[in-house]
Amino acid sequence: MKNSPTIKDVILAPGNGSFFYDDQAAIRAGAAQDGFRYLGAPLTQGFATIRMPSRSLSIGLVMSDDMIVWGDMMNVQYSGAGGRDPVFQVDKIEALTRSVVIPRLFACDASNFVGACDRVLAFHENKRLPLAIEYGVSQALLRAAAHIARATLAEVICSEYDLALPEKPVPIYAQSGDAREINVDKMILKSVDVLPHGLINSREKFGPSGERFRDFVKWVVKRTGEIGQPGYHPVLHFDVYGWIGLEIGMQAHKIADFIAGLADEVPGYRLHIECPADYGSTEAQLEEYAKIVALLDRRGTEARLVVDEQCNTLDDIRLFAEAKAAHLIQIKMPDVGSIADSARAVLICKENGVGAYVGGSCTETDLSARAAVNIAVATQADMMLARPGMGVDEGISIVGNEQSRLLSILAYRRSQNFRQNVGGTWV
Repeated sequence: MKNSPTIKDVILAPGNGSFFYDDQAAIRAGAAQDGFRYLGAPLTQGFATIRMPSRSLSIGLVMSDDMIVWGDMMNVQYSGAGGRDPVFQVDKIEALTRSVVIPRLFACDASNFVGACDRVLAFHENKRLPLAIEYGVSQALLRAAAHIARATLAEVICSEYDLALPEKPVPIYAQSGDAREINVDKMILKSVDVLPHGLINSREKFGPSGERFRDFVKWVVKRTGEIGQPGYHPVLHFDVYGWIGLEIGMQAHKIADFIAGLADEVPGYRLHIECPADYGSTEAQLEEYAKIVALLDRRGTEARLVVDEQCNTLDDIRLFAEAKAAHLIQIKMPDVGSIADSARAVLICKENGVGAYVGGSCTETDLSARAAVNIAVATQADMMLARPGMGVDEGISIVGNEQSRLLSILAYRRSQNFRQNVGGTWV
């Protein structure tokens, strides 16, 4: 587009994520809790303590018309686990951003979102940039393209991927953290579409044969009936962090039997089980999860298998989708990297008849959460995570309100017969 704004400068601002980085290996090994902290030495490289405050780094693109658009870099809560990037270190990320990314930003066409991502986030020294950089910079580039086009982030994505403007909301999924009972009550009272995650990340919470986990699932159903609105019937989604495999056995048939049996105990509810086992590599996870999916399908159960660990990048997601190695794939956006790849990931899932869950982490920021909503709504994902933080209320508000505002804007566009010019501006 002629005389469109370009990037004339870049500014950086260190900040905070909305929760903590946790050493999953140390927690899985039985680290004791003392109040909110964990005791003992960390086991995962890069962790100074088992639980560390999450940090972020904001990147601001100063446009030639003096508008500044932002994106936030950070890693996920369980950094360094399940094939993920190491824990976030602001100094190292800032140095690489200044030396490699900023010079590329000055040379890119900010009006072309996907092209700009491809150029700015290209390999450096024959390897990918840290995924935190990809994530934050791509958010800023999407906001730059939207500013130039005078459009929402979702409209830019729809234009780039030739998608119809969405009309329907994406179901919102909330996670409880450790304050399970109180936060489940909050979710039920707010009629959240999908709940509660449960943070079943230790032997204590799962139980030697899974009995504590089963009791919790049944309690959630009971509580839904007690305090939920008439007719409220949420999807039940639990993340068990590999503990079915650790306690019941790693064989596919044992895991499928446990999941199907649990579904039988809560009839009438769709049950999502995330990460029933972690097989240690993408290849092993792919093979074993495909077996579990096939076994569950043959049982005709209402249970659905969700993959997270070992399925991180766009290439991983494509492998799992094509192999039908999950009923639902978590597209954990900070682990995918560029949000252009997160949009592609949803579309790949849809092409292969696999559910797409636009996920993320409690360690994110309000800025990254709002960008994620635009990706999920534009691509019409099957569900999206309420984030950031572990407080439930904040994530539901940030994600839910962003979605409501976005759908209202898009409805207004349609009512006024807005259309997109070749140059990208909505008129």
